Amino acid sequence: MATVNVDARGMRCPLPVLKLHAMVRCRELGPGDTISMMADCPTFEADLRKWCQRQEKTLLVMKDLGTHKLAEVVF
Repeated sequence: MATVNVDARGMRCPLPVLKLHAMVRCRELGPGDTISMMADCPTFEADLRKWCQRQEKTLLVMKDLGTHKLAEVVF
């Protein structure tokens, strides 16, 4: 199982989720692989939850770290 780190801090909606989507399309991620993503966009959490629902992926963790949020998505 692999973990891929994505730093989308400084990007605004919809760029963090678009970056994630583009990265997922370029990599072969298998069951159990995880993407760990940081973003500071105010709509990041809502956008990521919608993306996970549409893509049928599991949002494992969403942590508010003050200056940004950290999310983990499991494939």
